[in-house]
Amino acid sequence: MLVDNRPESAPIWHKAPRQAPFALPTALTVAGYALTLLVFYPGYSTIDARYVYADALAWQFGDWQSPVMAVLWRAIDWIAPGSLSMFLLTATLYWLGFGAVALVAARRSLALALVTPLLALLPPAFVFVGMVWRDVLFGVIWLAAAALVLAVTESRARVRWPIQAIGLLLVALGVLLRPNAIFAAPFLAAYVLWPLRFDLKRMAIVFVPAVALSYAIVPLTYYGLLHAKRQNALHSILVFDLGGITHFSGENQFPVDWSAEQTAQLRSTCYDPVRWDSYWHVPPCPFVMQRLERPDDVIFGTSRLTQAWWRALAAHPLAYLEHRATFMWQFLARSNLVLPVWDWLDPNSAYGHSRYFTPLIALHDALQPTLLFRPGLWLLLAIVVLGFAWRTRDTPAGAFAVSVTASAAVYVLTFFVVGVAADFRYAYWCVLATLTGAVTAALAHCRSPAGERGGQDLRELSATSAATPSR
Repeated sequence: MLVDNRPESAPIWHKAPRQAPFALPTALTVAGYALTLLVFYPGYSTIDARYVYADALAWQFGDWQSPVMAVLWRAIDWIAPGSLSMFLLTATLYWLGFGAVALVAARRSLALALVTPLLALLPPAFVFVGMVWRDVLFGVIWLAAAALVLAVTESRARVRWPIQAIGLLLVALGVLLRPNAIFAAPFLAAYVLWPLRFDLKRMAIVFVPAVALSYAIVPLTYYGLLHAKRQNALHSILVFDLGGITHFSGENQFPVDWSAEQTAQLRSTCYDPVRWDSYWHVPPCPFVMQRLERPDDVIFGTSRLTQAWWRALAAHPLAYLEHRATFMWQFLARSNLVLPVWDWLDPNSAYGHSRYFTPLIALHDALQPTLLFRPGLWLLLAIVVLGFAWRTRDTPAGAFAVSVTASAAVYVLTFFVVGVAADFRYAYWCVLATLTGAVTAALAHCRSPAGERGGQDLRELSATSAATPSR
C-alpha cells in the first residue's frame, strides 16, 4: 500500500515536511484561545446585551436590538447560562476565523501563518472578544464565514459545498444582527459562492439583487417569523438628524412648538455628534424625547416624525450634510468609547477586577486615545489592503482579501447615513477584515512552495471557476 506515493513502511520522517508547518500556527491559535478564556472569563454582558438576554428568556422580542441574537442566545444558553455561553461562542468563532486563515497561510508561508494568531492579539481586535455586544458577534460571524470558505476553497465539491452553505447562512445571520450591513453583505456573499476569484462584472450584476434579498430577510424574520414588537429604532436616526439640522440651520425642524429656552438649547447645546442620547435620556436635552413620546400626543414612531424629517431634508440639505459630516468625522477621526469601563469602576463590580483582566484595562486606558482606536485608521488600512490585493483578485487568497476589505469599507461608510453613536465597536468588522485581509493579500503575492507549477495549477483552477460560476 502507498502513502503519498511512498511505501507504507517508509520512515515517518517522510511525512514531516507536510505536517510540521501546521503545528506551530495551530499551537499559537490554541494558546490564544486559552488566553482569551483566562482573561475574559466568564464574559461581560453589556447593557444592550442584558436587554437581549431578558428577551431571550421571556421569548418576547423587540426590534431595537436584534431579536435574532436573542433566539441564538436562547439556543445556546443551556451550554452555560448567562454571559458565558455567548462569550464561548464569540471566542470560538474568533479563533476559528484567525486559525483557519493561519492554516491556509501555512501552505505557502510559515512566517505569515505564525503572524496571523499574533495579529489576533492586537488590542483593537482582542479587547472586544469578551464583550457580549451584537457588533462583536456580527464581526466574528462574518470572519468565520469568510475564513471557513477560504480554508476549503481548493477542496473537493463534497467538502466545499456544505461549508459554502454554512457560509451563506452566516452572512445572512450577520445581516439579521446588523441590518445596515445589507450593502456590505453582497461582497461577502459573492465571495462565499465564488471563492476562487473576485470578478468585478459579476459583482456588479449580483449587487442589487443581493441587497434586495438582504433587505427582505430582515422584516420577514423579525416580524413574520419572530413576531418582534416594533420599537421604531430607525426613528432614533430621524431624531438625531432633526436635531442636527436644527443645530446647523438655526431653525427648529421638530414637529413641535418649543419654549424659547428650549429652542435656544436646540440651536446650541443639545447637539452632540458623539451620540443621539442628549435628545433621549441624558442632559442637556432629554425634554425632546419626553415630548415626542408624550402619552397624549405620541410623535416618535409615527408618520409625523417621518414627514418632518423629509421636510427638513428638502429645506436644508446642506445643514443635513454638515451634520452628517460632523458625526462621521467624530466617528472616524476622534477618540470615542471603546470598552464600557465605567461599569467596572465600582470596587464591588462582579466583573472587571480579575487579576488577568485588569492589565488589559490598563492597556486599554493607555491606547484608547491613540490612532489605534480610530475607525478612520482601519477604514484607510482596509482600502490600502484592498488596493494591494487587487492585482491578485483572480486567486483564492486575493479574492478573500478584496472581498472582506470591500465589505468592511462599505459597512463603515453606511454609518454616514444611519449612525447615531460614534463608538469604536461599530468598526469592529473593519478591524477583523483588515487584519485577515492583510495576511491573505500578502499570501496572494507569495510563490507556492511547489514553484511555478503550483501557481499555474491555481490559475487553471481559477479559470475553471470562472467558466462554471454555478460552483
